[in-house]
Amino acid sequence: MEILREMMSYPFLVRALIGGVLVALCASLLGVSLVLKRYSMIGDGLSHVSFGALSIAVAFGWSPLKISIPVVVLAAFFLLRITENAKIKSDAAIAMISAAALAIGIIVTSLTTGMTTDVSSYMFGSILAMSRDDVRLSVILSVVVLGLFVFCYNKIFAVTFDESFAKATGVNVSRYNVLISILTAITIVLGMRMMGAMLISSLIIFPALTSMRIFKSFRGVVLSSGILSMVCFLIGLVLSYQYSTPAGASVVIVNLSAFLLFSLIGMILKMRKGDRIK
Repeated sequence: MEILREMMSYPFLVRALIGGVLVALCASLLGVSLVLKRYSMIGDGLSHVSFGALSIAVAFGWSPLKISIPVVVLAAFFLLRITENAKIKSDAAIAMISAAALAIGIIVTSLTTGMTTDVSSYMFGSILAMSRDDVRLSVILSVVVLGLFVFCYNKIFAVTFDESFAKATGVNVSRYNVLISILTAITIVLGMRMMGAMLISSLIIFPALTSMRIFKSFRGVVLSSGILSMVCFLIGLVLSYQYSTPAGASVVIVNLSAFLLFSLIGMILKMRKGDRIK
């Protein structure tokens, strides 16, 4: 508690905490559907697209978030269309777009500003990168993402587990797949300031996989992922402040530790259940 009080005395850490917790929550909720649909690597692909867009924005002196959000949303929509209508499989399409966008970002950076502090913070994340405007935009968009997820929860559940059955019951599967991709794109862009393009996909993948070690129902995994993601982010931020380590990397290590712990607990519970059956 003493460390938390000390941290709250720094405005940049308060901004990082508010923006980071909201983004972590959004990423974890969306991550459950993405992991179950075997589409989790879209976060990695979109983060590289976002880096390319941010590099161009920084080079020309434009507002990074205002430029990258629509670009990444369009990339998410385009990526979804490729995997639905073409012969290219989803993992190949993600890898192709990811590599191309990252290459564009690196070339633009090398020809213009070079590896400045701003570009580096987008690549690897920085707790100093969150401005008041960034936090304000993050809060607004995070509330929108959470609101849409809760409002469309039943439809997202149906689309996640059985698209054929969802179509048969009248659900517009394509529309909700696009919605999930767009919400993911927005979350990725918002989280890049803190986590960086290299690590942002961990906020999508880790909480869902960790929760699945113990919980089996969709609702249980969603609730566990949301709580776990916020707790891990908070612990990671505290460790980053206390030991002067990069915030994004600290959050990932905490998430990895939680995954190993939940895996161990899951194995113990499974063994006990097997003993009871015998």
